[in-house]
Amino acid sequence: MQKPLAAASTLKMPITMIASTPRSPPRSAAHATPSLNPVQIAAAWFAQVAARSLGAMPLEKNLPEQPLAVLAAFAAVALAAGRTVVILTPDDEDLPEISNALDLAIRPLCLVLPGADFATRIALRATLSLLNSRLVRDGDDEQSPAWTRQRQSIADKHALWQDAQVWLNKNDRSDWPENVAELFPARILPIAAYRSLTRQTADITLLYRCDAPVELLVSGQLLHVGACARPLPRHELAPNNAELRLQKELSQLTQDVAELELELTTAQAEMTEFTRNYYDAIGNRLVELDSLQADLARRQAESAPNDAEAHREAQQQQQRAEQSAQESHRFKAANADEPASFRPKDHVKKMFRQLAQKIHPDRAENEADRAWRTHLMSEANRAYRAGDETALRELATLWEEGRRDANATAQNAPNAPPAVPTVSPAPTLQRKVDRLRSRLSEIQNELHRLFGSRLYELFVAVRQARRYGRDLLAEMASKLDASIEQLRRQLAPAD
Repeated sequence: MQKPLAAASTLKMPITMIASTPRSPPRSAAHATPSLNPVQIAAAWFAQVAARSLGAMPLEKNLPEQPLAVLAAFAAVALAAGRTVVILTPDDEDLPEISNALDLAIRPLCLVLPGADFATRIALRATLSLLNSRLVRDGDDEQSPAWTRQRQSIADKHALWQDAQVWLNKNDRSDWPENVAELFPARILPIAAYRSLTRQTADITLLYRCDAPVELLVSGQLLHVGACARPLPRHELAPNNAELRLQKELSQLTQDVAELELELTTAQAEMTEFTRNYYDAIGNRLVELDSLQADLARRQAESAPNDAEAHREAQQQQQRAEQSAQESHRFKAANADEPASFRPKDHVKKMFRQLAQKIHPDRAENEADRAWRTHLMSEANRAYRAGDETALRELATLWEEGRRDANATAQNAPNAPPAVPTVSPAPTLQRKVDRLRSRLSEIQNELHRLFGSRLYELFVAVRQARRYGRDLLAEMASKLDASIEQLRRQLAPAD
């Protein structure tokens, strides 16, 4: 049985002890055994941390190969073991790569929080939206023990969760709920963002290439990885450096919008597959049922020519039958090209997300660039929904080739991708930021509308019932078959 980690109040380690411990060699020096992959290294670290006595902390580790992938894997290992974890970095520089390396199944459980205030709000809103979406979708990825604990944690913190949802929906610059970080069992953030947290403790604290800040309260196990990379920033981003601020905001928005584009496209594709299954199992039967009911109403009206109510009922039933048939036809025509099933692998999801970060239309410099990006994004959506890894790779290659050749060919080849300047001026950066902010809100609203539909409620109910061995669509189809058979008997000519 695994030895439990110390409770939050067990230890307050003096900061001087942490700061004075020997440091690891720089990034270019000793590395972990190359034969071990990031998950194996992270699992070994976690086992050593869990077995180490509190008095022997901190545990020191040299930089492994692929250090950021190891950090992401460490978060996954800790969550799987039911531990909360804080990973501190010297600044925001490594956060995007860590975020991209996180296992998609546990990404919404990890609050990757940059230090700059404007970027913090963007990241927090996006992660709350992602977490809310996964809780509503309740797919196979959300059936792990880590997600079971997360649902219980949110139930225990119901008031805080509701406050967070209210703040999310306001979408303004108001202060977020004071303890909102407690909703996330893993927090990955630089020292500057750590200082803003109300609750700063966790079962495990990992210092990545940074010395402990004076504010650090060590309440559990402590792991130090690598030598200090660079001096900690003394001040936040200068408020009058508008261009640098916009660039950082654009970078954060690009990552968060791509994350939610993946979430929205996945939810829509899941719903499309379910809707097709629904029409195959239920829709066709409803069309037949409506048609039979219309026939019965018409026969009853014909047998009572002076009954105005019977004639009105027959007319209404006929209109309903025609509408039902038209809706079924429209759905089949609109979804004729959709793949038969939607089962994307994790690496295909990551490919789509990474591609969306690069090609998103809202990052365009001008209208020609936007048209080119929109075309690529449309094809990327199509390829992802089909689970076509080859097509996604081809689109990534097409993008890279287009960007590389654009400046040289744009003037001589009208159909080539438009030339794009290396550095965008501040007004262009502002337009990009505004568009991406708008898109972030649009995605949140689209997810809200999708999850609020009655058909989506049925989709979730069907998926949950399947886990208990029930097939709700088959049960509904069986009842419809019984009703159809009864109407057929009523309409059958008497012997």
